[in-house]
Formats: sequence, C-alpha cells, structure tokens
Amino acid sequence: MAKAKPQVKLHSYGIYSHWDSDAKALPQIREFTTRVEAELEVEFGLIVNIKKAKGQQLHYCIYHPDIPDDDGQVMAPFTGDEYVRSNDWDFYLGDTIWAPVSNKLGIWRMTIELAGQLVADKSFELYQQQAGDAADFFNPRRKSKLKPR
Repeated sequence: MAKAKPQVKLHSYGIYSHWDSDAKALPQIREFTTRVEAELEVEFGLIVNIKKAKGQQLHYCIYHPDIPDDDGQVMAPFTGDEYVRSNDWDFYLGDTIWAPVSNKLGIWRMTIELAGQLVADKSFELYQQQAGDAADFFNPRRKSKLKPR
C-alpha cells in the first residue's frame, strides 16, 4: 500500500504575541498581515499545520535583508532542521526585531521544505513609519500608542 502523502496547510501568518521557545504553546496571531511595522521585539512569522508526516525532516530558512553582524559582514540566512513530531502538527516559524531597528527594514522571506519540497513560502515587508504619515490615521496599532488629549 502506498504511503499517504503529507498535507501542509498555512494556518496563519502575520504579527503574533510574544513566543517563548521553551513553552509548549505556540504564539497567538494578533494581526494577519505581510507588512510589519519594525518595532523592537515585534514577533512576526507563520504557522503551518502538517499532517501525515510524522518523523519526516523539515528544513526552514529565514532570508532577511542584508543585516550586518558585529564585524560588519552580512549575516547568512537563518536555517535549521526539525523533525515532524506527530501526524497532526503545528509548526511556528518566526522572528523578532532587535536593535538597531534601522538595519532590519526590507523584505524578510520565510520558507519551509518537507522531504525536499517547498511547502510554505511567505515574505514580510518590515518598514518604519514616519511621524505624521497619513497611514497613522488608519493603523489601529499606531492609534493605541497615541495618548488621548
């Protein structure tokens, strides 16, 4: 009998609550978006649900804009491998912003491969909003930071 083909579904993507890598629970989605205002410690990424792939190796990669390391060299993409832990498994791939924010702006691409096949690919645009930008009026996250008169 033929082995069942793994099923991968993009569950959510965007801005999440803070993620504790030591905790069992995944972060909670706060806003579905591919445009992320670059702020210190903002958590963004994606969650995929993988079925029928227990024990298979998953490879992930986070391509970021040309962020320099402490020596001024461009950092390599962040990569890793993980084994699918169950036949119905949720996997979070994400990142956060650290100081200085200004060199983290641009396109961040996150990919997930399973058995050598690309199963998830999402890009996020990190930007800094200028004070008084017209988008301030429409952005609920910015409004919550504004103090009432």
